[in-house]
Amino acid sequence: MQLTLWTYEGPPHVGAMRIATAMEGVHYVLHAPQGDTYADLLFTMIERRDKRPPVTYTTFQARDLGGDTAELFKNAVREAYERFMPEALLVGASCTAELIQDDPGGLALALRLPVPVVPLELPAYQKKENWGASETFYRLVRALAAPHAPPADWQRPAREAGRRPRCNLLGPTALGFRHRDDVKEITGLLARLGVDVDVVAPMGASPSDLARLGEADFNVVLYPEIALSAAQWLQRTFRQPYIDIVPVGVTATREFIAAVATLSGIDASSLLAAEQSRLPWYSRSVDSTYLTGKRVFVFGDATHVIAAARVAKEELGFTVVGLGSYSREFGRELREAAKAYGVEALITDDYLEVEAKVRELAPEMVLGTQMERHIAKRLGIPSAVISAPVHVQDFPARYSPQMGFEGANVIFDTWVHPLMMGLEEHLLAMFREDFEFHAGAGPSHLGHAASAPSDAAPAQAPTREPAQAQSTISMTPADVCWSDDAQKELMKIPFFVRGKARRNTERFATERGLATVTIETLYDAKAHYSR
Repeated sequence: MQLTLWTYEGPPHVGAMRIATAMEGVHYVLHAPQGDTYADLLFTMIERRDKRPPVTYTTFQARDLGGDTAELFKNAVREAYERFMPEALLVGASCTAELIQDDPGGLALALRLPVPVVPLELPAYQKKENWGASETFYRLVRALAAPHAPPADWQRPAREAGRRPRCNLLGPTALGFRHRDDVKEITGLLARLGVDVDVVAPMGASPSDLARLGEADFNVVLYPEIALSAAQWLQRTFRQPYIDIVPVGVTATREFIAAVATLSGIDASSLLAAEQSRLPWYSRSVDSTYLTGKRVFVFGDATHVIAAARVAKEELGFTVVGLGSYSREFGRELREAAKAYGVEALITDDYLEVEAKVRELAPEMVLGTQMERHIAKRLGIPSAVISAPVHVQDFPARYSPQMGFEGANVIFDTWVHPLMMGLEEHLLAMFREDFEFHAGAGPSHLGHAASAPSDAAPAQAPTREPAQAQSTISMTPADVCWSDDAQKELMKIPFFVRGKARRNTERFATERGLATVTIETLYDAKAHYSR
């Protein structure tokens, strides 16, 4: 077992909570000890939901293990039904309760409640959160839609003349990265195409909504990690085709529109001609210093990583130097995507391994989860969040989608501004000894009202960079030191490549037995590594 400070995914029962919390009329009874009851924190504190998640715990204690924990679970199920009167019940065990093997599904079914009871068998020691969410949604869809399934030899009839095409949007959940706003954006996009959205699930859907999923003409899989299994079952059972093009970025959005138009038999030329994103023009108009060739590292869930890498390369002119994900179930798709950029996919759920890769590659920007944001901050690298897991600040009150044409606008702002502000910081660093910009100078926008203190002196360059930017090779300050002139020259290098320049120079000096880095050493190292 490996202990960790951070984790990209929780256990699979957290994924089940995300489905239950996203839906209406569903309640989840979880066989769990004290200590596993943290759903309220996840959804009310991080996502800022205005109501508690629909989860009931048995909360057995150590002293209960000597008694009848099965009866404790049955009482919890019975009381949850009588109190909340849900349309459907999910039942399962947390990772700890799984060890006592009480069979929550069998116990709940034995109660013969007058609502569908969906047992969840989520192997907590082999699978994780996104798999748990996918499995829960799949089980709910099968349990609720299967009674309405047509005969095996049934063929879906052609759409009635004059009726607008209908589709379902599958995949958005609670705690999803910008899922709420993505649904709004894609629903509006489909409406402009002339396509109606019948059911959005699991977010906002009820059990009765899931029961009629088969009535739509096709399904749109917005987040394959969550909804692909359910969409494939619906395709087999109801002959419903599905679209799994994730409309993140202008190019993918246009491909998504074309796929919907083909499947629906409608003309999308007018919508495609009226491009509504500012990203293409902005990215062409911005000074190439900000964008062209910027080396980026991308990490997160498979859906957002694959989409983000494509936007970075094709629409912003970045160079993808690294790509990875914690979504092991999509390893094949990730490796295929990585080949397009000439890199090897990093598939891991160890954030320390991700941090080591970022240090090794020394990118100029990191696109990732909140963990990569912390990693980039320690290393002094600009960053933007593109994927869960995320912090409370990534559930903004404003409208901020990632999908569709407006999502492309949001992506441009979110990704480009850290780079532009980084260059501003670099310019301030270049001029920090200037009479107007030194540390003792008053704010320029206050005019003469705020003059610098009489004893203020220009800031002196530090003898070494902060600890987070130190060399990662096996070298201590006693091995190689920097002359004052060389240190000042190093500080003129943009901060986002300064760490790499320092490491290369120290490596160059060590290989030649030089105890002190001078300006000449710095330039010799630059010439050496530029060959």
